[in-house]
Amino acid sequence: MSPAEEEDLRNRFSFHPATTTERQTDHETVRQLCLDLALAFGRRLPAGREKSLVMTHLEEVMFWANAAIARQPEPVETPGAYVNPHPADITSGP
Repeated sequence: MSPAEEEDLRNRFSFHPATTTERQTDHETVRQLCLDLALAFGRRLPAGREKSLVMTHLEEVMFWANAAIARQPEPVETPGAYVNPHPADITSGP
C-alpha cells in the first residue's frame, strides 16, 4: 500500500468534528434538507419496496453530503479569496 493510499484510508475512517460554525451550519443544513425531502416523500409515495429504497438512498445522500463537509481540509484564510456560497443561500429564493 502506498503512503497516499494509507493516508486516504486514515482520513476515511477517522472522526472529523465540525471545527467551525460554518461547518456545523452546513451539517445542519444538509440534515434539514434531507429531512424535508424525506417528509415530502413519506407523505406522497405509496408504501412498498420503492419507497423503502427512496428512504434508504436519501439516508446515504445525507451521509455522503456530511462526509464531504467533514472530510474537507481545514479552511485556509486567504484575503480576497472566493468563498463558495452557503447551501442555504443556494436553495433560498427571493
